[in-house]
Amino acid sequence: MWTKIVPVTALIASVTLTGGTAYAAPTTPVGGEALGSRGLVAPPGVEHPPKTQAKSYVIADVETGDVLAAKDAHGRYLPASTLKTLTAVTLIPKLDKDREIRPSRNACNQEGSAVGLSVKATYKVDDLFRALLMASGNDAAMALAETNGGLAKTMRDMNAEAKRLQAYDTVAKTPSGLDKPGQSSSAYDLALIARAGLANPAFREYISTKRANFPAPKGHYEISNHNKLLGRYKGMIGVKNGWTSKALGSFVGAATRDGHTIVVSIMRHDGYFWDEVAKLLDWGFAVRGKATPVGKLVNPAPDVQAAPRASAPAAHVTPAAQPPLLDTAASRQDDSTKLVGSLVIGGGVLFGLVWLGFGIRRRRRARSRS
Repeated sequence: MWTKIVPVTALIASVTLTGGTAYAAPTTPVGGEALGSRGLVAPPGVEHPPKTQAKSYVIADVETGDVLAAKDAHGRYLPASTLKTLTAVTLIPKLDKDREIRPSRNACNQEGSAVGLSVKATYKVDDLFRALLMASGNDAAMALAETNGGLAKTMRDMNAEAKRLQAYDTVAKTPSGLDKPGQSSSAYDLALIARAGLANPAFREYISTKRANFPAPKGHYEISNHNKLLGRYKGMIGVKNGWTSKALGSFVGAATRDGHTIVVSIMRHDGYFWDEVAKLLDWGFAVRGKATPVGKLVNPAPDVQAAPRASAPAAHVTPAAQPPLLDTAASRQDDSTKLVGSLVIGGGVLFGLVWLGFGIRRRRRARSRS
């Protein structure tokens, strides 16, 4: 939950992720005190939002950032494929959409939902983003991660982007959203990430496409958007839905009417949520501009320069070059123990250098006296 986030943890984690830029998290819930509540937070003077089986949700005005209502906004849950929004927001600016690639066998064999990538076919990055956001392809997610320089680099990039957006409830462990221990997001963060994506024309184009031709080893086949409200709900732009047996249903979606855009995010819904989401969107449009906001979707965090690290040169050592014992120990560490280890090792290196310098000066003085 939000209470687990403290400024020092967020600051150090972001330094580790970005290698030079730190983003300091506030001590209060991001977006306002009221959003720290586990229960319903609704504005006075208007009818409460429609009921939903979702454990957590946020309804917000995209233009102003006003959070109109929320329930357990910062509750951390498994995001399932809604995490692909962060993958897209992170990688769209980094990858040339016209670049052509042949996916690895590892990418093609990803479990869960897939668009059907083949090692025998060539794809543009543009195709892979459509597969990611329209057809929820886990194979496309891995192919994009590998195109970005590998899985490890992509996870660092995604987590750094989450911190930049102040999505501090979000910890990405996979580019696809497949369940993995330690992975999390929140309804607040999903709305925040979606808002960032909606500001990118390419992201908007991918999420709003209903059908598209997709390359195959011989010719093309058609893929369709998994968002059931696209084309059915008036003004629906799109965004992303997700489901796994552990995460249950999750969704983040945005619609525009009369020049105003409302975003709704839900998490941990154990049934058919599409009609409930439509009613939440209707409520958002009805109260927008009339209700007192209960919180705010914040803007990206300002950059804060990190202090130089004494152990910086060691960052060039790859895991494969480590002794087996250290490699095994590193694989068992969590983020906190890795940080402590880095500080201890960095401090040890610094102490050794200082002691060496002191010894050299003593020898020089001894020579000058003789």
